[in-house]
Amino acid sequence: MARIYSESEVIAAVTDLTETRLVAFCRARLVQPVQSDSGARMYREADLARLQLVSDLAETYDLPEDALDMVMSLIDQLNTMRGDMRALMQAVAAEPDEVRTRIHGTLRRLR
Repeated sequence: MARIYSESEVIAAVTDLTETRLVAFCRARLVQPVQSDSGARMYREADLARLQLVSDLAETYDLPEDALDMVMSLIDQLNTMRGDMRALMQAVAAEPDEVRTRIHGTLRRLR
């Protein structure tokens, strides 16, 4: 089962993250924690990684929330495209040699 973190554990684990900043990031929906049965916000490993990135961007570049939202949206889109590209590459690799050769030739012509 995946590890779940409390707010205090997240604040201790993420560099430069304060309670105020964590609340602001959640309010801006830069991270979307899960709710416990008691209503407390709980965080997954992916949330910690995302919070570290958002915190680093905010600290290093002094980005306001709207700019952070735009940057994170672009990063999310890039990650989605990388996943799509990985799936496409696996699909092409599963095709017969003549299909892969034809795709390779088409790609060379398009570049």
